[in-house]
Amino acid sequence: MRRPLRILLSAGEASGDRLGAGLARALRERAPGIEIMGMGGDEMAAAGVRLVQHASETAVVGFVEVLAHLPALWRAMSRLQAAIESERPDLVVPIDFPDFNFRLVARARRAGVPVVYFVSPQVWAWRSGRVRKIRGWVRRILVLFPFEVPFYERAGVPVTFVGHPAIESGLAPADRATVFARAGLDPGRPLVALLPGSRHSEVARLLPVLLGAAAILRKTWPELQFAVARAATVGAGIVESAVAGTDLSGIAVTTQDFSALLGLAEAGVVASGTATLEAALAGLPMVVVYRMGAVSWFIGRWLVKVDHVALPNLIAGSRIVPELLQDECTPANVATAVGAYLDDPGRAGRIRRELGEVRSRLGEPGVFGRAADAILGEAASR
Repeated sequence: MRRPLRILLSAGEASGDRLGAGLARALRERAPGIEIMGMGGDEMAAAGVRLVQHASETAVVGFVEVLAHLPALWRAMSRLQAAIESERPDLVVPIDFPDFNFRLVARARRAGVPVVYFVSPQVWAWRSGRVRKIRGWVRRILVLFPFEVPFYERAGVPVTFVGHPAIESGLAPADRATVFARAGLDPGRPLVALLPGSRHSEVARLLPVLLGAAAILRKTWPELQFAVARAATVGAGIVESAVAGTDLSGIAVTTQDFSALLGLAEAGVVASGTATLEAALAGLPMVVVYRMGAVSWFIGRWLVKVDHVALPNLIAGSRIVPELLQDECTPANVATAVGAYLDDPGRAGRIRRELGEVRSRLGEPGVFGRAADAILGEAASR
């Protein structure tokens, strides 16, 4: 009797954990007896993935910052490699997180296990030479953005556009009174959303800036209140402690209903990454921010070949929302950029309309189902 289909997923941070959870649910719907294991976070575990490694130990960004986490990353790699060798999955499905997952892919290929990569590494933005490795390593790559398809086709990599999972949520109108009450907010006061990132290092660098901007904004708009998002991959108490250390009142920290809050906020400040797409789909007039270590920033500026960092700007091909990066990411600059939205509702309205155009380019609902179909198709053709 043939054993059930077995797939190993590898996600190393909060955005990948969400993607892995959606993919796992779609796989189970289509193949109820499937066994899914690997690396991920709480959302993947709740979706029935048997974790051999928790992603909270691996979520890190920056060339220099990775060095401090090398022991944890090595342990994670060893556990996943052992799982590949002992349990012989039918497919390995890495989810984004390229610097780690590329090494895992090489080990999977040496073990004779085929690979379907879910979420393209940003090889179209920097280190484009990695596409040659992708061509030699993967059976197929599943991409989230339509502009990625011709890039991979030119490189001879089998590619499928599945759409972006952000379109699956945040589309239904939310009741302001209900959503604000759950978050401990006053529905009668304007709201600014603060999203400091999903990694400990991001929160450490960005949250003080965001809270400093909130203090400046409160001086001009005393009625403002703020909601801070805490990602599941950021330890409980880290964000709360930082907020409690300020003199500001009217700040809520929440891990729930944040998509609904984004659609109801007057403006927001969002760490560059997947969260900017969630904010764009909610129509949030936002300021995109990012900071990293000085050496990592220097290396990144040398390698990156794109004109924009924020995903909504990349998709639109123009600077829709402001980007404040590294030395420009200061409390005063952030407060000025947010204040421009609060001062000019017409400007905020224009941004909302332009973000609506971004959504139209991200495909239709059913993303995880299309990804699961492609993965199961590759498993069947093995």
